[in-house]
Parts: sequence; structure tokens; C-alpha cells
Amino acid sequence: MKAISYPARNEVVFASLPDPVAGAGEVIIQVKASGICHTDFEVLKANYGTSTFPIVPGHEYAGIVADVGPGVTEVAIGDRVVVDPNIECGSCRACRRGWAHLCETLGANGVTRNGGFAELSVVKATSLHPIGDLTFTTAALAEPMGCALNGVGAVHEPWMETALIFGAGPMGLLIGIALKNHGILDIAFADIDDTRLELAESFGFGAVASGSADLEKLHQGVDLAVDATGVSAVAGRLAHFIANGGKGLFFGVCPSDARIEISPFEVFRRQLTLAGSHSLNHNIPKALDMIATFGPGIERIVSHQMSLEQVSKVLSDGAPKRSLKIQAVTS
Repeated sequence: MKAISYPARNEVVFASLPDPVAGAGEVIIQVKASGICHTDFEVLKANYGTSTFPIVPGHEYAGIVADVGPGVTEVAIGDRVVVDPNIECGSCRACRRGWAHLCETLGANGVTRNGGFAELSVVKATSLHPIGDLTFTTAALAEPMGCALNGVGAVHEPWMETALIFGAGPMGLLIGIALKNHGILDIAFADIDDTRLELAESFGFGAVASGSADLEKLHQGVDLAVDATGVSAVAGRLAHFIANGGKGLFFGVCPSDARIEISPFEVFRRQLTLAGSHSLNHNIPKALDMIATFGPGIERIVSHQMSLEQVSKVLSDGAPKRSLKIQAVTS
């Protein structure tokens, strides 16, 4: 099969690999759509997971069941499915509390075992969810939507009326859709890219240019402020925009060595809550429901559909300017 492989740190190749074989409880997926995530670049740099090479990256993928291993009864050949990539131990403190995404030995397809940037992928049958008549392009957004829902779940309160999201990229937009679904109707996006702000407006959100006077008017003015940029300078200013009693969410992936300055007195005096969120927590069915409810327009988050070979060059050289979600697709 053709696949993208990381043979070693900071090395990307497009290669022919042996077809995977399904073991007991496993399934072979013919991958139809697989999205690029920031995590894929972190895996390449050995900054995420166990840093074990070689590895086939890609953890946002959907496809068709091509073969099943012994003992598989949950799915059948020909089923259209999406993958929940996370693999937890099931016994550590976090797992016992139902926090699989915080497992002490968390693994994932595309991170610690081969993933979706390949023509074929072997996964546990229990990791699959039916996608009905959703397109594979749409279904492959279920994993990032699951991450967005996990983030929203960490901070949302019924009394919230306003939200400000920094970063109108794919993840920021998915968070906005999730917040709107949770009843927050006054949602604004801040970004340095006018085209991204225009896209946010087309989704029914407000838009304000980063660094503008209009943005400064929101000083201590929103119930929820979200960083979806991963830029530490942006994350460090969340409290500046949170109203008294409000919350901030660190969702973007800042560099692991980045540091920001926070006034504990301000957090105390204004009773602020600052939270983080990581990955998804087996909420793919809920993500699929939300995606289906929103409708096919959600596919506008996908700006590029490419071949596996083209995606290998993106992982090696960087994404095209002004790209949003990039997916590898097969016919």
C-alpha cells in the first residue's frame, strides 16, 4: 500500500509499505479521507506521544471496512465508518474517572501506532463508529469536533451569553459551532487574516481584527475567551477580555516551553476561571450528531483536498498560505 511515513524524527517519506493484517478484534479500513492536525507536525518533531519511529501519522480519518479479524462482530465489510484514534489503558486514575484522554499511557492511531495517512489502516473494531450517509470529508471532521466538544465541556456554563475566540482556523470555527449549539449566540472571532474573518462571518459569527480598536472595546467584556491560536502572546491576554466571573480556555497548542504571565490577584479579585483541554474523550457519536445537524456547509472548513503524496509534501514543507483544514483523499 502507499502511505506517508515518518522513518525518523523530522523525516517524511511517501513510500510503499506492506498491507496491514487484521488481528483478533481488529479491522482493516480503506481510508477515504484523513485530515492534517497540528499534532501531526508535533509527532514529526518527536514532541508528542512516545516518539517511536517509524510511524504512519494521521488520526482524523474515515473510510470503508475492507476486512475484519477474528472475533469482530461490531462491524462488517463494506461499513462506512470513522475512527476514534485514542487508545487508553483503562486502569490508571484518569481512566477510572472516565478521562480516557488523560490516560497516563495514552496512545493513538497516528501517534503511537500507524494511522490514517495510508491507503489502508488497521484499528480496533471498538474504535469505529458508523457515519450513515455523511460524506467521508465531513465524517473525518468528527475527531477534531470531538476535541472541540471536550474543550467546550471544560468551560461552558448555562449563564454564558458572549464568547470571544482568538483564531478563526478550523479548530476555532468548530469550537464556535459547538458553543452556538450549546446556546451561546453572541460569538465573535479575532484573527489577523481577513479571509478567515470573512469565513467566520459566513458561518454567522461576529468578526474583529486582532490589534484593532474594536477588539479593545471588548476589554473585560465577554463571558468566555478562547485561545485557538497556540500563540503564547495571545494566550497570555485572555484574562484581559474576560468579564468578572467569566472563564478562559487554553485550547491552542502553544510550544511546550512557552510561558505567560498571569496576575493571581486579578484571578482572585475578579473570580476568573482558566481551563485547558486536551484531545477528545470518546465523544465521536456526539460529534457526528452535531456535524450532521449543522449540515453540509461545515465542509467549507476543508480548504484543500490532496493526494497522499501531496500531503506528504505539506507535512515536510508546511501548509499552503491561508489554508484551513487539509485532507488526504482517495477515490
